[in-house]
Amino acid sequence: MKICCIVGARPQFVKVAALTRKIKSSPLIIHTGQHYEENMSSVFFDEMQIPKPKYHLEIGGLPQGAMTGKMIEEIEKVFFKEKPDCVIVFGDTNSTLAGAIAASKLHIPIGHVEAGLRSYNRKMPEEINRVLTDHCSDLLFTPTQVASQTLIDEGIDPEKIHHVGDIMYDIALFYQEQIGNEKEKTDYVLATIHRAENTDDPDRLRNIFEQLVDLSKGMQVKIPLHPRTKLALKKIDLLDTCQRALHVMDPLGYLDMIRLESNAKLIITDSGGVQKEAFFFKVPCITMRTETEWIELVERGFNKLVSPYEKIDMMDVYHEMTNRRYQWDVPLYGNGTAADQIIGLLTVRDGRRR
Repeated sequence: MKICCIVGARPQFVKVAALTRKIKSSPLIIHTGQHYEENMSSVFFDEMQIPKPKYHLEIGGLPQGAMTGKMIEEIEKVFFKEKPDCVIVFGDTNSTLAGAIAASKLHIPIGHVEAGLRSYNRKMPEEINRVLTDHCSDLLFTPTQVASQTLIDEGIDPEKIHHVGDIMYDIALFYQEQIGNEKEKTDYVLATIHRAENTDDPDRLRNIFEQLVDLSKGMQVKIPLHPRTKLALKKIDLLDTCQRALHVMDPLGYLDMIRLESNAKLIITDSGGVQKEAFFFKVPCITMRTETEWIELVERGFNKLVSPYEKIDMMDVYHEMTNRRYQWDVPLYGNGTAADQIIGLLTVRDGRRR
């Protein structure tokens, strides 16, 4: 069975690492180039021992429509040449949607890893990407039962839906042993802000970072700064202030990032993946958004939503979250065998097709 995986952004590199560890023969990997900086891309392939992409399309830095359209065009060319038996897409990026559309036009079976998630905010490009991808996929691998039910409610054939758990939990468990004994001596808050809805809105961006700066007066705040966020802060003349007040770092590889996550007192983020990793490493989380696709974390108190427009005392929220007692042993995202289940389901389907 010739499996083709489409990747282009940091969260997808983590997910494909979990999957490729379980595939006996190396899959065909197409890297769209959506995240193209050295520390946003190739470092992940090196440290996580992901097979090198056979194709690197180098499509990044374009507007949403142009980027997605160019990806579809170039991915289709690879499909004509390679003739994969199935295509696997991950998450909710432009690369995800482009891979799914290109495969669907050529009638190549599509597996969507992390299917069924919804924030119900159609202003987010990611929401459009995930909805459209789900509705043209043949196998939908969901991380939670809620995600499975969402797909059923949207009219998708239940036979296509497979609740396998969260593939990011697989890889977190695998690497947790390597970082388990490496403890930081300094208490700190870890922040990650990169969503377009926050970085492209000057009012939201200013409010978020002014609150991080206020928090830094009483607590060290570490932030690996996404290139998009850095540029946006510079445009509103806030970058120098942030660099003086916060511990600003370049984007990190996976292992360095999860070391910071696991040792933090609190995580402040707008990332979907980081919300879950906070839970995996038993760290309370504040999400700077008005909604989240990982609603179970909010409902159980592990995560708190804070509107990017809201003026709050971040230190008060810090104490609220860090002084709360948590039941971290709740199995929200499966048992760490998502990749095994996905490979098994793909193998069964391939056998039936033949």
